[in-house]
Amino acid sequence: MPQTRSTLTRHSPPSMTTGIGITALFLTGITMMALVADRQSMQEIVGQLATEGGRHELALEVAQTSRQRRKGLMERPSLPVNTGMLFTYDEQQPAQSSFWMYQTRFPIDIAFLDQRGEILSVETMPPCTRQREDCPRYSAGVPFWMALELNAGALDAMGVSVGDRLEVDL
Repeated sequence: MPQTRSTLTRHSPPSMTTGIGITALFLTGITMMALVADRQSMQEIVGQLATEGGRHELALEVAQTSRQRRKGLMERPSLPVNTGMLFTYDEQQPAQSSFWMYQTRFPIDIAFLDQRGEILSVETMPPCTRQREDCPRYSAGVPFWMALELNAGALDAMGVSVGDRLEVDL
C-alpha cells in the first residue's frame, strides 16, 4: 500500500500593518453600506402643489429620520427640475427652528407647511461655501410640521404663495 505524504506549511501571523489595513477596509465597507441603506430607505413620492394658477406635480424625496433631515440636500451638485425634498416631523416644530445651507451647492426655496400641507412661510436660501460656523441659519418664523425644498425660483415660477397647499400621501 503506497504511503501518502502530507506537508504542513507554516504560515506566519499577519503583520500589524496588514491587520490595520483589513480593519480599515472593513470599517469603510460598513460605512458605505450604511450610507447606501440610508439613501435607499428615503421614501420617494409624488406631490402636487395646488395654487391659484393650477396644479404642479413634483417628485419628492421624503426626509423623515433625523439623519436624513440633517443630510438634506448637502453635497449634491444640483436638483432636477420639478423635484424636491420634503422634510417631515412627528411633532410640530417651533417657529425658531431653522435650516441652513452648509455644504449645499445651489440656491433653494424653502416652504414651511402645517400638518395639512398648507404653506405658511417661504424663504430663498443661497448656498453657503464658507466654513460651517459662518453659514447663516434661516428661521421658519412660524410653527411647522413639514418643510419643502425646491430649486430657487421654482416657487415663484409656479405662482406659489402663502396659503397654497402641497398635497401628498405619506
